[in-house]
Amino acid sequence: MKHSSVLKLACAALCVALSASSPSHAADSADNWPDKPVRIIVPFAAGGSTDIVARKVAQRLGQLTNQPFVVENKPGAGGTLGAAYAKSLPADGYSLFLGTVSTQSVAPFLYKTLPYDPLKDFRGLAMIASVPNVVVVNKNLGIHDLKQMIAASRKKPGGLTYGSSGLGSSNHLATEALRATLDIPATHVPYRGSGPALTDTMAGHVDFMLDVALTSMAYVERGDVNAVAVTSRQRLAALPNVPTVAEQGFPEFEAVGWFGLFTPAHTPDARVRKIAEMVRKVVLDKDMVDYFAAQGATASGVTLKEFDDVVAADREQWGKVAQIAKIQPE
Repeated sequence: MKHSSVLKLACAALCVALSASSPSHAADSADNWPDKPVRIIVPFAAGGSTDIVARKVAQRLGQLTNQPFVVENKPGAGGTLGAAYAKSLPADGYSLFLGTVSTQSVAPFLYKTLPYDPLKDFRGLAMIASVPNVVVVNKNLGIHDLKQMIAASRKKPGGLTYGSSGLGSSNHLATEALRATLDIPATHVPYRGSGPALTDTMAGHVDFMLDVALTSMAYVERGDVNAVAVTSRQRLAALPNVPTVAEQGFPEFEAVGWFGLFTPAHTPDARVRKIAEMVRKVVLDKDMVDYFAAQGATASGVTLKEFDDVVAADREQWGKVAQIAKIQPE
């Protein structure tokens, strides 16, 4: 009996000790993130706007945490291949996903079968920045405004050709929305990222594209392409001489995209909050705010539930655009 009582007391003491130490251990685990390298999956090719944003954020997060943040490009199928890959990675905060309006809000309307669920397979951490597109045209076409672009597209059999980051990408759908608004024919040429599409626009292999200001602005300033319009409601301070689509006779048109960080769905709450807090701190740092402004983007820092609401609202908006543009899921 005496031995049995001692054993019961020892077991009870052990249970109390374990229950007392478990929350502390969990908190330490969350607080110590990151204690090893973190990778950020980018679903588009190197050199495009998503890649540039990812590398800038990775650099700053690395400086803040003293751990490497490594960008891993997984392009293809309008970003959906990279998204499917990212969802399959461990939900531990060491594999993040740089998603966009195309992968999280638009893709469900472009594909009959999607290898991931944007709402169920990911948790939103923080929106990094919002950015409008610039309508850029091959300079040899002599097109300088939307009126000239409309005339050229109606004159050419099949219309002007345009490049995009791929089927289902945000600039693909935005261009289809613009095409419908302008009431012109146009032929889509998908690429594995905005970088290659922009290169071929400059080379004349395609006639035009909608590209985010982040990547196109330097080429506009050098005269490598003609900037015909920006897709926000207001002109960009970084491109003050380029009028909006609305200014050129289409007052209802607007197409603004965003970049945001996500993590696989089952990442623990404490870790999600920790990462979101660090990302927000980095994004709203004055140097980052100034950097994005100079590139024609707006730093956001919207996190967690508010970011989820943005994704949901955009999904509804772009679903309507897909219907208006008569895009059929493939």
